[in-house]
Amino acid sequence: MTEPFSVPVTVRGYETDVQGHLNQSVYLNYAEHARWSLLRAAGITQAGLIDRGVGPVAVETTIRYRRELLAGDEVEVTCEFAWGEGKTFRIEQTIRKADGTVAAEITAVGGLMNLKERRLVADPRKRFKELASDPSLFGL
Repeated sequence: MTEPFSVPVTVRGYETDVQGHLNQSVYLNYAEHARWSLLRAAGITQAGLIDRGVGPVAVETTIRYRRELLAGDEVEVTCEFAWGEGKTFRIEQTIRKADGTVAAEITAVGGLMNLKERRLVADPRKRFKELASDPSLFGL
C-alpha cells in the first residue's frame, strides 16, 4: 500500500485561540487545503471543474481532536479517498505532528455536484477518473 497524499502546514500564531492552541475551525481549513492540493496534484483545477459543470461538495464532516497544536508546530495533513457504490465518497484525513503524534482525525463525506441540476452526480468515482490526469491519487 502506498502512503496517503499529504501536505505540510506550519501552524501560524494568528490561527491560535486564547489558550494558545490551534482554533478548532482551522483544522477544517487545513483539511480543505489538503483536499484541494490533492485535486491539483491529480490535474484537477477549480476552473476545470466549473468548465465541466461539476464541483465537490461536503455532506458531513467529523473531527476527532487528539492533541493540541501550538503556533510554530509543523504538521502533515494526509488525504485519502474511499469509494463506495453510491453518490457519495469518504475522505479520511490525519493531521500529524512532526514527531508522529496524531493531533486530529477528520472524516468527511462528500459528493460531486452537477452545478446546473444542483444534484449529486450518480457515479463520482467515474467522473473523478475522467477528470484527473493522475487518478491514482484518488486510489483509482
